Parts: sequence; structure tokens; C-alpha cells
Amino acid sequence: MLEVRFHGRGGQGAVIASEILATAAFYEGKYVSSFPYFGVERRGAPVTAFTRIDSKPIRVKTQIYNPDHVVVLDHSLLNLVNVTNGLKDGGLVLINTIKKPEEIKIDAKIVATVNASEIALNHSLGSHSAPIVNTAILGAYAKVSGVVKLESIKRAIEENVSGFIEENVASAEDAYNFVRVIQK
Repeated sequence: MLEVRFHGRGGQGAVIASEILATAAFYEGKYVSSFPYFGVERRGAPVTAFTRIDSKPIRVKTQIYNPDHVVVLDHSLLNLVNVTNGLKDGGLVLINTIKKPEEIKIDAKIVATVNASEIALNHSLGSHSAPIVNTAILGAYAKVSGVVKLESIKRAIEENVSGFIEENVASAEDAYNFVRVIQK
């Protein structure tokens, strides 16, 4: 079973990102589970969401404590939350940041970065103070993880996002093309 933990801030779309990833994996014939964990439930507060993907039915209903992959929608959370807590050996961390992967000092085997904020703003998704980066980060995730195809992400966006569908799809495509990755 593959377990993915999303870290974001309220309003960035972490919960929707986990649902879109689950939907994309479902389109590819996988069993999925997706759910959020809310703390203070307000815009800007840290939010965690989870996705499980497997080739057989998923019966586990707990939070993900030992993820295979971690997706961080806001790089400032690196100073606030231990996003790699419990990350499995060989784990992947994808971060929305302007930094290159080699500049990120975290304990992970694979580190990927993408400027999802800039990509989202280029497609009029959110505002400068609160870009909505979830679809961009999923495009990057499709590329670096190989868990789902970009076409499945795009289809899941089209069927799960209520507005700005073309912009969200284009955002995912751009991030797919601009993500950077290193293996330590």
C-alpha cells in the first residue's frame, strides 16, 4: 500500500489535492482512500490530508503516520511542522518552493521542488497572498512519483474541480514540466 501525506494551509487545496489524487488512482484501477485532518479549521492554519492507494481493498482507517511520500503545499511549513516525521526509508518529499531540491535540507531519499505558487498565479488560481496550488502540485507529483499518469490527474481535475477547469489542468501540465528532483 502506498501512503501519501499532504501538508498545506487552509485555503490552498490540500484536502482537494488528496481527493483528486485518489480519484486519479481510482481511474487507473486502484483501490483508494482519502481523508483530511483538521486542527483549527481556518484559512491559513496548517492542514493535513491523506491518500492511500493499493491494488487490493484498503481497510486501514487511521491517519498516515509513516508515509511513503509527503507533499508540501507551502514551504513555510518546513519551519513549523516536521513534515518528514515518520517518512519511510527511500521516501519522496515534494515541496512547493522557489528553491532547488539540493537547497532543501530535510531527511528524505528523494526531494523534488516546483514553484507551484508562481504556476498557479500564472493561471489566475488564487491571489498573490493566497495562490491555490493544489492542481499544480499534483502535476509535479505525477511526474516525480510515477504513481499516476498526468492524464489521470487531468481527468480527475476536470471531474472534481468546480471552476477554472482549463486553468487548473494547465497548471498541472506546467508543474509536470517544471518540477526538479534529486536523489540523495
